[in-house]
Amino acid sequence: MRRIRLGAGAGFSGDRIEPAVELAERGALDYLIFECLAERTIALAQQARRADPSLGYDPLLEARMRAILPICAAKGVKIISNMGAANPLGAARRIAEIAAECGCRGLRIAAVTGDDVLELMRARNAEMEETGGRIADLGDRIISANAYLGAEPIVSALAQGADVVVTGRSSDPALFLAPLLHEFGWRRDDWRLLGQGALAGHLLECAGQVSGGYFADPGFKETPDLARLGFPIGEISADGDLVLSKIEGSGGRITEATCKEQLLYEIHDPARYIQPDVVADFSQATVREIGPDRVRVAGGRGSPRPDALKVSIGYLDGYIGEGQISYAGAGALARGRLAIDIVRERLAQTQVAATELRFEIIGLNALHGDRLSRDAHEPYEVRVRVAGHALSRQEAARIGAEVETLYTNGPAAGGGVVKSTREVIAVASAYAPREAVRPSVSFEVAR
Repeated sequence: MRRIRLGAGAGFSGDRIEPAVELAERGALDYLIFECLAERTIALAQQARRADPSLGYDPLLEARMRAILPICAAKGVKIISNMGAANPLGAARRIAEIAAECGCRGLRIAAVTGDDVLELMRARNAEMEETGGRIADLGDRIISANAYLGAEPIVSALAQGADVVVTGRSSDPALFLAPLLHEFGWRRDDWRLLGQGALAGHLLECAGQVSGGYFADPGFKETPDLARLGFPIGEISADGDLVLSKIEGSGGRITEATCKEQLLYEIHDPARYIQPDVVADFSQATVREIGPDRVRVAGGRGSPRPDALKVSIGYLDGYIGEGQISYAGAGALARGRLAIDIVRERLAQTQVAATELRFEIIGLNALHGDRLSRDAHEPYEVRVRVAGHALSRQEAARIGAEVETLYTNGPAAGGGVVKSTREVIAVASAYAPREAVRPSVSFEVAR
């Protein structure tokens, strides 16, 4: 039975480029797929586009395309990615320019748009799921509203002869489900096959995580050669049979354990993983090793797709001010705790308008708090961190400034102070009726 080979070229915006090049060169792929968008990533991209309308796509788009376009064009490998972020049209134009510069003339680059639904959500004054508030409550702080599109517009682009498809906000599994729908002609209401396709997409979307990244735990879960981690390949047939593998000799490992961890990653309810194309059911999935770095995953199912599409809302939410300082040697922990007491009192004395203040010692209680760290051994060195949220940049900056004054106004031998103030991009969720979201496809050609 004919099988399609999908390579996972990236699992997040800043992912390594070399594994994707290795997949393009040696993977015998039909498609190379880059999943590069997170909820916060697209809000930041919208901010970048507001500053410069020609930007707003993934900052590594150019480097990735220069590295893989000539290889993929020569081997007939199609590329799918959400690197368009806040500007798929700009991304498609830039890809066409890069393709021409690389000698890949004639390539057809499709841009999928329609996920930007800010005006729709404003008009509907949609409710935000996490807070119960309304879009109007955000006023001019709202940056973006992007609906999670499904596979259909990507399928349309492929049917029109696209060599590269670049989208904005699409569902992560949809990037991988689309070529299966295109190649195998699966019915849009075959919920079993769509559920299995969503399962394949979910396993592949984070790239290196299924081949040993985010998995290694020395002494418990050994993972070889992570500095040369190989990204996974999904081999899928028309009946949904899925085998995960990687390039022979590349780093990492693909086992039942790595696949099971990724299967459960970011899944609230394995029996109802809601996607724009299908409500996927992974509760009956089976995972079985069939050879070295070869795992068969079966049993994905599904039920009819939802009537509404999830929308990611990005908005400005004040500033984070932070300061850090280190102490080492005998009594380091006591000096670190004294430093925290001083800053805590100073922030109260000077009436810094900050909330959500955190006072912590990195390596001792910064992750799990005082309760779990109370029996920890006395460390030789500690790093104090104080951070808090403020509505203005000026108030947030005062937090780091108080930490800095510990140099000459605090415990002995403090050093290595860093301070920072950064704007907060917060994310909320809302829903839009499916029929109100209208994706479209347009083309650029490398000339």
